[in-house]
Amino acid sequence: MKKLLMATAASALTAGAAFAESHASDVRLGILLSFTGPIESLTPAMGSGAELAVGEVTGNENFLGGASVTPVRGDATCVDAAAATAAAERMITSEGVMGIMGADCSGVTTAVLANVAVPNGVVMISPAATSPALSSAEDNGLFFRTAPSDARQGQVLANVLNEKGISSVAVTYTNNDYGKGFADAFSAAFEETGGEVTLVAAHEDGKADYSAEVGALASAGGDALVVLGYVDQGGAGVIQGALDTGAFDTFAFGDGMIGDALTDAFGSDIDGSFGTAPGSENEGGALFAEMAAEAGIDGTSVYAGESYDAAALILLAMAASGSTDSTEYSGAIMDIANAPGEPILPGELQKALQIIADGGEIDYQGASGVELVGSGEAAGSYAEYTVEGGELKVVGYR
Repeated sequence: MKKLLMATAASALTAGAAFAESHASDVRLGILLSFTGPIESLTPAMGSGAELAVGEVTGNENFLGGASVTPVRGDATCVDAAAATAAAERMITSEGVMGIMGADCSGVTTAVLANVAVPNGVVMISPAATSPALSSAEDNGLFFRTAPSDARQGQVLANVLNEKGISSVAVTYTNNDYGKGFADAFSAAFEETGGEVTLVAAHEDGKADYSAEVGALASAGGDALVVLGYVDQGGAGVIQGALDTGAFDTFAFGDGMIGDALTDAFGSDIDGSFGTAPGSENEGGALFAEMAAEAGIDGTSVYAGESYDAAALILLAMAASGSTDSTEYSGAIMDIANAPGEPILPGELQKALQIIADGGEIDYQGASGVELVGSGEAAGSYAEYTVEGGELKVVGYR
């Protein structure tokens, strides 16, 4: 297997070099998101958000001498690691992408990183992969993320429950890297606050009936049911089962459940429920929402801003290093994402390119208040949501 990966890497690098040499004025950026699968309702805004950054940069005289940028989309599926890996391989070997904005779900991101990005030496910046395990993944300095780890989100969600006076919960999670990591982090944090976790149980996506899972959760009991799943898949199925049987009427959600599809499905039936998702109260977030709305994009959708930021970081790092070679521009990402330097907000990428061209420094803050820590992940802040009148509303930030 190792020999196969080495051969694949060698052929990809050869193909990439040939592509770059013959298309020096065309920079291709991979947009690897789950356009099908359990979060497909979230990814249209994410993909379009990333492409807003592409539109700002393409053809600018300060971007690699006026090079154009072409986005190349691929479907990560969220759940099929083989399909996501094949999509990433195609992007690199056939489409000649020089960086990947993505993937999104943690399991497929882990697979693409290990089997494609690292062997082929290509930068990945994920806007949504939040598994704590990715913090220590072998990445050769090529992997970054603009969404914070669920190790942090678990603490935040536990604190929200504690502050609401909820002392016992049952937990259901989607049976993958994202769900398991989030459930472990949340359960430990909630118990540290003095809360009781009555049951932690996995659910599989794609089932027609979740009565067995709901029965076990109901038997364990709790003041609320914590759902760490996907809004277009099993998470919604468990909620429906719980509502149908009256097992629970208050739900706490992780980021994979936060989206219009949640309230479209359940409306006021889940009033009083709440959840968390990456988000921050900053000037950049408001600017991005306005800019996106003008382009017909829901800039308030979960991870849309993080996707814009991930694409912007790749493109600005290329400009700062004067190279589309991942091994060269990867080293610039942490520098442009953090102080010191001129703060850069959404819509200001051309300003950033001018500063870079003039030899200055930038502090890219973007839509999500970017600050990268550790090996290259977001320091992280979260929006707290509640369901009122059948609608999701942001009630604060943490």
